[in-house]
Amino acid sequence: MKKDLSNLPLRSGVGIVVLNKENKVFVAKRIDNPKNFWQMPQGGVDEGEDFLKAAYRELEEETSIKNVKLIKELDGTITYDLPDRLLGLIWKGKYRGQKQKWFLMRFVGMDNEINIKTKHPEFLEWKWVDLDKITDLVVDFKLHVYEEVKDKVKKILN
Repeated sequence: MKKDLSNLPLRSGVGIVVLNKENKVFVAKRIDNPKNFWQMPQGGVDEGEDFLKAAYRELEEETSIKNVKLIKELDGTITYDLPDRLLGLIWKGKYRGQKQKWFLMRFVGMDNEINIKTKHPEFLEWKWVDLDKITDLVVDFKLHVYEEVKDKVKKILN
Protein backbone atom coordinates (compact mmCIF):
# COMPACT_ATOMS: atom_id res chain seq x y z
CA MET A 1 0.00 0.00 0.00
CA LYS A 2 1.38 3.39 -1.00
CA LYS A 3 2.00 5.85 1.82
CA ASP A 4 0.02 9.13 1.58
CA LEU A 5 2.62 11.89 1.35
CA SER A 6 0.21 14.77 0.62
CA ASN A 7 0.00 15.64 4.33
CA LEU A 8 3.73 16.24 4.65
CA PRO A 9 4.71 19.80 5.65
CA LEU A 10 6.32 22.37 3.36
CA ARG A 11 10.02 23.06 3.80
CA SER A 12 10.93 26.66 4.58
CA GLY A 13 13.24 27.95 1.87
CA VAL A 14 14.83 30.94 0.17
CA GLY A 15 15.62 31.82 -3.42
CA ILE A 16 18.04 34.40 -4.74
CA VAL A 17 17.82 36.34 -8.01
CA VAL A 18 21.39 37.47 -8.66
CA LEU A 19 21.76 40.21 -11.28
CA ASN A 20 25.03 41.25 -12.89
CA LYS A 21 25.85 44.77 -14.11
CA GLU A 22 23.85 44.15 -17.33
CA ASN A 23 20.79 42.94 -15.33
CA LYS A 24 21.33 39.39 -16.53
CA VAL A 25 20.33 36.64 -14.09
CA PHE A 26 22.60 33.93 -12.67
CA VAL A 27 21.35 30.40 -13.38
CA ALA A 28 23.02 27.03 -12.93
CA LYS A 29 22.36 23.48 -14.15
CA ARG A 30 21.68 20.95 -11.38
CA ILE A 31 23.94 17.91 -10.98
CA ASP A 32 21.01 15.65 -10.04
CA ASN A 33 18.98 16.40 -13.18
CA PRO A 34 20.84 15.51 -16.40
CA LYS A 35 18.23 17.24 -18.59
CA ASN A 36 18.65 20.85 -19.66
CA PHE A 37 17.06 22.45 -16.58
CA TRP A 38 18.56 25.47 -14.87
CA GLN A 39 17.70 27.25 -11.67
CA MET A 40 18.59 30.24 -9.56
CA PRO A 41 20.33 29.63 -6.21
CA GLN A 42 17.90 28.43 -3.58
CA GLY A 43 17.79 26.27 -0.49
CA GLY A 44 16.44 25.53 2.93
CA VAL A 45 16.32 27.70 6.01
CA ASP A 46 17.98 26.22 9.09
CA GLU A 47 16.08 26.20 12.37
CA GLY A 48 16.35 29.60 14.06
CA GLU A 49 17.90 31.20 10.95
CA ASP A 50 16.28 34.27 9.42
CA PHE A 51 15.48 34.32 5.70
CA LEU A 52 18.08 36.89 4.66
CA LYS A 53 20.91 35.10 6.50
CA ALA A 54 19.78 31.85 4.87
CA ALA A 55 19.84 33.52 1.44
CA TYR A 56 23.42 34.76 1.89
CA ARG A 57 24.50 31.36 3.26
CA GLU A 58 22.86 29.35 0.46
CA LEU A 59 24.27 31.68 -2.19
CA GLU A 60 27.79 31.24 -0.88
CA GLU A 61 27.44 27.47 -0.32
CA GLU A 62 26.18 26.87 -3.86
CA THR A 63 28.15 29.44 -5.89
CA SER A 64 30.93 30.90 -3.68
CA ILE A 65 29.33 34.32 -4.37
CA LYS A 66 29.89 36.78 -1.50
CA ASN A 67 30.10 40.12 -3.30
CA VAL A 68 26.42 41.03 -3.51
CA LYS A 69 24.28 43.96 -2.45
CA LEU A 70 20.68 43.39 -1.44
CA ILE A 71 18.31 45.26 -3.77
CA LYS A 72 15.02 44.10 -2.30
CA GLU A 73 13.23 41.30 -0.49
CA LEU A 74 10.41 40.24 -2.82
CA ASP A 75 6.92 40.57 -1.33
CA GLY A 76 5.22 37.46 0.02
CA THR A 77 6.25 33.84 -0.29
CA ILE A 78 5.89 31.41 -3.17
CA THR A 79 5.01 27.75 -2.69
CA TYR A 80 5.60 24.72 -4.88
CA ASP A 81 4.78 21.05 -4.43
CA LEU A 82 7.03 18.26 -5.61
CA PRO A 83 5.62 16.05 -8.36
CA ASP A 84 4.53 12.56 -7.25
CA ARG A 85 7.64 10.98 -8.81
CA LEU A 86 9.87 12.96 -6.38
CA LEU A 87 7.72 12.79 -3.24
CA GLY A 88 9.46 10.75 -0.57
CA LEU A 89 12.81 10.99 -2.40
CA ILE A 90 13.91 14.61 -1.96
CA TRP A 91 14.73 16.03 1.51
CA LYS A 92 14.74 12.48 2.97
CA GLY A 93 11.00 12.31 2.34
CA LYS A 94 10.18 14.80 5.12
CA TYR A 95 8.51 17.49 2.97
CA ARG A 96 6.00 17.69 0.10
CA GLY A 97 7.41 20.94 -1.32
CA GLN A 98 8.78 24.33 -0.38
CA LYS A 99 7.49 27.70 0.77
CA GLN A 100 10.12 30.17 -0.40
CA LYS A 101 11.07 33.76 0.40
CA TRP A 102 12.88 35.36 -2.55
CA PHE A 103 15.55 38.09 -2.59
CA LEU A 104 16.86 40.26 -5.41
CA MET A 105 20.61 40.93 -5.20
CA ARG A 106 23.20 42.68 -7.33
CA PHE A 107 26.49 40.83 -7.95
CA VAL A 108 29.25 43.42 -7.53
CA GLY A 109 32.22 41.08 -7.92
CA MET A 110 34.00 39.59 -10.92
CA ASP A 111 32.81 36.45 -12.72
CA ASN A 112 36.04 34.62 -11.82
CA GLU A 113 34.94 34.71 -8.15
CA ILE A 114 32.02 32.41 -8.98
CA ASN A 115 32.88 28.80 -8.20
CA ILE A 116 30.27 26.04 -8.34
CA LYS A 117 32.84 23.35 -7.50
CA THR A 118 32.04 23.75 -3.81
CA LYS A 119 32.39 21.39 -0.83
CA HIS A 120 28.99 19.83 -1.66
CA PRO A 121 28.47 20.76 -5.34
CA GLU A 122 24.90 21.06 -6.63
CA PHE A 123 25.60 22.40 -10.13
CA LEU A 124 27.40 21.28 -13.31
CA GLU A 125 27.68 24.67 -15.01
CA TRP A 126 26.41 28.24 -14.75
CA LYS A 127 25.68 31.22 -16.98
CA TRP A 128 24.08 34.68 -17.10
CA VAL A 129 20.73 34.88 -18.94
CA ASP A 130 18.12 37.52 -19.74
CA LEU A 131 15.42 37.76 -17.08
CA ASP A 132 12.78 36.78 -19.67
CA LYS A 133 14.61 33.48 -20.35
CA ILE A 134 14.43 32.07 -16.80
CA THR A 135 10.98 30.61 -17.40
CA ASP A 136 12.26 28.76 -20.51
CA LEU A 137 14.95 26.92 -18.53
CA VAL A 138 13.26 25.76 -15.33
CA VAL A 139 11.87 22.34 -14.42
CA ASP A 140 8.08 22.14 -14.96
CA PHE A 141 6.96 21.99 -11.30
CA LYS A 142 8.78 25.26 -10.52
CA LEU A 143 7.55 27.16 -13.59
CA HIS A 144 4.86 29.13 -11.71
CA VAL A 145 7.50 30.13 -9.11
CA TYR A 146 9.83 31.51 -11.79
CA GLU A 147 6.97 33.31 -13.57
CA GLU A 148 5.98 35.06 -10.34
CA VAL A 149 9.60 35.91 -9.46
CA LYS A 150 10.18 37.26 -12.98
CA ASP A 151 7.09 39.51 -12.76
CA LYS A 152 8.11 40.86 -9.33
CA VAL A 153 11.70 41.56 -10.45
CA LYS A 154 10.50 43.34 -13.62
CA LYS A 155 8.36 45.68 -11.51
CA ILE A 156 11.36 46.49 -9.32
CA LEU A 157 13.69 47.12 -12.27
CA ASN A 158 11.22 49.31 -14.21
